[in-house]
Order: sequence, then C-alpha cells, then structure tokens
Amino acid sequence: MSDKHNDSHEPDPMKPDGKVNPIDTDYKIGQDNIAFKLGGIGLDIHNRVFAISGIGIILFVFFTLLFQSSAEPVFSNIRNWLTANLDWFFISAANIFVILCLVLIFSPLGKVRLGGTEAEANFSYFGWFSMLFAAGMGIGLMFYGVSEPLSHFTAAYGGTEMGDAGRVDWAPLGGAEGDVEAARRLGMAATIYHWALHPWAIYAVLALGLALFSYNKGLPLTVRSIFYPLLGERVWGWPGHVIDILAVLATLFGLATSLGLGASQAAAGLSYLFGTPEGITMEVVLIVGITIIALVSVIAGLEAGVKRLSQINMTLAALLMLFVIIVGPTIGILTGFFANLGAYLQNLPALANPMGREDANFSQGWTAFYWAWWISWSPFVGMFIARVSRGRTVREFLIAVLIIPSLACVLWMTVFGGTAITQFVGGFTDAANSELPVQLFSMLSILPWAQVTSFIGILLVIIFFVTSSDSGSLVIDTIAAGGKVNAPTAQRVFWCTFEGLVAIALILGGGLIALQAMAVSAGFPFTIVLLASCVALVKGLLSEPRGV
Repeated sequence: MSDKHNDSHEPDPMKPDGKVNPIDTDYKIGQDNIAFKLGGIGLDIHNRVFAISGIGIILFVFFTLLFQSSAEPVFSNIRNWLTANLDWFFISAANIFVILCLVLIFSPLGKVRLGGTEAEANFSYFGWFSMLFAAGMGIGLMFYGVSEPLSHFTAAYGGTEMGDAGRVDWAPLGGAEGDVEAARRLGMAATIYHWALHPWAIYAVLALGLALFSYNKGLPLTVRSIFYPLLGERVWGWPGHVIDILAVLATLFGLATSLGLGASQAAAGLSYLFGTPEGITMEVVLIVGITIIALVSVIAGLEAGVKRLSQINMTLAALLMLFVIIVGPTIGILTGFFANLGAYLQNLPALANPMGREDANFSQGWTAFYWAWWISWSPFVGMFIARVSRGRTVREFLIAVLIIPSLACVLWMTVFGGTAITQFVGGFTDAANSELPVQLFSMLSILPWAQVTSFIGILLVIIFFVTSSDSGSLVIDTIAAGGKVNAPTAQRVFWCTFEGLVAIALILGGGLIALQAMAVSAGFPFTIVLLASCVALVKGLLSEPRGV
C-alpha cells in the first residue's frame, strides 16, 4: 500500500485543511464513556452502546447454543419471511443508493473535498484502490466466485418450472432453456448484478457520510454523527444510541455470516485435499483456531502484520486468477469480460426491478439476502473506506469506490465462474453437482497443479478470515467506544471473541440457513438507517464549500 506521505501518521480528522463548514457542538468524543479497570484490564466504553449490544450478543449466543435443536426452524422462518415479504424493500433501497451516488458524481456537490478545500490525499491511487477492494469483498469472492455464476447458468439453462404456487425454479428472470450462450450471458449478468455497482453503492453511501461528518464537520467517527443534520443535539442521546447499537449488531452478524461461510469452505477444501473429516465439528474447530490467530494479532497490536497479511492475500489472489486465465479458456475469459459487462448492462433494468417479479426464488433467495448482507457489512467496510479516503473529492471518491472495485469483481467472476461454465459446457459437470463450498476446488481439479492451487485457495480463505476478524473487531470497538479509535485492546479482544462465538452459535443452530437469517435480520433495520442517512448526507454536502 503506497503512501504519498507518512503511512504511520493518520491526519487528525478534527483539523481540516482549508475551508470547511464544521458543526458547532459542545459534545466531546468519549464524554459519555465509562473508563475503569476490571481485574487489571483497562476499559473505556460507551456506557449504553457497549452494554446493550454486548449483553444482547451474549444472550443471543447463550440461547442459540442452549436450544440448538429448535433454533434451525426459527432461523429458517425468519429468513423466509423477511426475504419473501421485504424483497421489494431491499431491492428498492439498493437502487436508491446507486442513483444517489450517480447523481452526486455529476452534480456540483461532487466538488466537495473530504478534509477541507486544501486537503491532500494520504495514499497513492494504487494503494487506495488496493485497500478499497480488499476491504469490501474477501471471503465472499472465494465462496461464490465459482458457485454463483455456475448456479445461475445451470438454473437459466434448465429453464422455468411451475408448481402449485407458481415458479419453483431458481433461474434469474425468465431463464434461457436449452440455449447455452443465452444462459451464460444471463448467469453472468445476474452474478455481476450482485457484485458490482449495487453493493459498492451501499458501501459508498455510508463511507462518504462517515468521512464527511468526521473530516469536514469535526464529529466523532461513528454512524450516529451522520444524522446530526436530521437530529441535531439529540444525536448524542437515545436516537444516536439506537443507531450505533444497530451498527454494532449489523456489523457483527454480517462478519459472523462471512466467517461461517469461510469456515465451511475451508473445511470442504481440507476434506477435498487431505481427506479430513467434514462437517460441523471441523467448521467449529476452524473458527476457534482462526479466531485464536486473530486474537493473537489483536493482543500484540500487529497492525503491520495484518497489513502484510492483506498484501500477501491480494498477491496470492491475483496470482491464482492469473494462473486460471493462462491455463484455463484464455480467449473465452478475455472476450467474456466485455461480453459479460454488456450482458449485465442489458439485463440490469430487469434484474433491479423490485415489483412484479416472477423469479421469486432468485430475487428473494439471492438478491434480497445479498443486499441485506452487504448492508450489514457496510459499517465495517464504510468506516475502513472513510479512514483511507481523506483528501479525495466526492466525485473522485464515488467514481473510485463504485467503478474500480466493480470492474475487479467482474474480472474475478469472469475468470472463475466463466471457466467453470466452460467446463460444464465441455462435459465436466462435477463442479455443478458439488456442494457450494466445494465448487471452487472441483473447478480447479481438472486444471494443472490442482493440489497447489486448491491449497492456495484454502490459504486465501483463512487469511481473509483473520484480517476480517481483526479489522472488524476494531471497527465495532470504535463504534462501541463512542468514536474513540485508540480504546484499550481488551475491548477488541471481546468483540473478536464474540465474532467467533456468534459464527459458531449460528453454525450449530442451523448452518448456512442460520447465517443467512441473521445477516438478513440485522440488515433490515440498518437498511432504514442507511436510507435516512442519504438525506442527512445530502444536507451535509450542501453546506460545504466546493473546490474549483
């Protein structure tokens, strides 16, 4: 991660460079915190946010583990009700975030500079782009890079199927029965829809709000600060407490979902390569082991170590992708990148339509879940993006956050998903017939050096796991400490531990269904928070001086 200036000295967000229009408030960061020592361990916590979210999560873990046998149907019912009844809400909200970002890019508000009219960027474009991409996806790309394009392709190729209550197939839109090329285009378009503009717009809206109200308005780096234009001084009271509690819960359950997916894929890969036992026990062992590694990093304060791990991960991911391009269907991949982009743009209006959908399984089971998952991740990713984006104009920020990572995701899905689809068309159907966590390794199995590349795939999942857990605990702790970024390490240990415990509780209490249920459950109330933040963001930008 290159740095124009000094990478180790983050600019003080309270000291903007040039003209800004700060908010005049008597609130001081940490004024509602309780600082004390417990058995020699120092704590500095926001009295209500930490207590309510912490106790709530402890109770959730306790009762889920206590009533494992009855937890799965509860989680299943929650997920099914939310996605079946509120799919239109999630899809509409995501559309609003994309439209807002595009309007801001082309409006005069795009000239507002984060940190003041004279602020300079702290990172080079290359370093900035690398961090944007690394923060936003991670385990999800590893888990779904093969399985999602392949699933959408095979569902579309199989066509529609009617049952007593309507369609029972999982094909996006109207499918493409028996037409290989049409099914390929539709399958890749549906995949890109889930990984390009919409998820990055979700991240961008919250990240921009956090950056603006911290760097330009001089408020604490917490989600509640964004709502000052709407709530005024009440933002420091219970309305603000509720917003930050929802941010903590959404982030923790979003991270737990990703950690659970990562554990299931790592367990499947180890079983595939080395014949280790597969199942819940192995997944729990992996979560415990990797959480311990993340705890060591937290306790030792190895930010440089985590940064190096991230760089190693990005390098390994790029090498693995390059390898598949070279030994896989090279020409098909290179031409497919542009063809897939075209298919995405062509099908985008239909895929983003929130009303009157006939493809209920796809729009509810895939899209609604994804948007809730991305939204639950948004405080984590948004805060990270905000912290590395000081000095950028709003226009520069939004173009970079929307376009660059979206293109990287399109390339990744084209390489891994496109290769799997080509294999399927050529007669190799093992990947399509495998369980989701195994499909990446099954695709790699008929390419050269399969043992090596599969092992690299497992390493990538594990390192993403460690860095997400460590970074996520820092973000959650910042919110739960009232915006303090240098709170005692013991608090990060608490959150890191409970990320692992929540993931274990969800796996034991219902597996993938439980993980998805909690991501959707946490994402729903926070979607309302994000929609309200759009209004506050525009009001905040309108009050800022604009550069030339």
